[in-house]
Amino acid sequence: MILNTHNNNGILVAEILVPEANLSQSELLKAEMVAIIDQKPKNILIDFSKVQYVDSSFLGAMVSSLKYAVANKTDIAVINLATDIHDLFTLIRLDKVFKIYPNELEAIADINNTL
Repeated sequence: MILNTHNNNGILVAEILVPEANLSQSELLKAEMVAIIDQKPKNILIDFSKVQYVDSSFLGAMVSSLKYAVANKTDIAVINLATDIHDLFTLIRLDKVFKIYPNELEAIADINNTL
C-alpha cells in the first residue's frame, strides 16, 4: 500500500506514504488511484507531505491517474509539495495540469468555495 486515505469535509485525501516516489512505486500508485477513482469521489487531494524525492515514472503515473480521473468526472489536486518537488512540477509544467495547494486546509477551503 502506497496511499493512506481519509475523508475531510467530503473530499478524499490520499497521502503518499513513501519518502521516495519512484519507478518501484509507480504501478502501485496507478492501481490504488484507479481503485479510489472507481469509488466516484468528486475531488481527490494527493498529499506529498512525506515525499522527499519523486522521479519521472512516478509523475507519469500521476498523469495517468489524472487522465483516468477526468474520464470519471473526478478532480485531482496536490498538496504539501516540498520546495524541490514544487519546482520540478513548475519546470515540467505539471503546475498547469494539477492544481497545487500549500496545504490541506487551503485546498479544502478553495474547493468548497467553488462548489
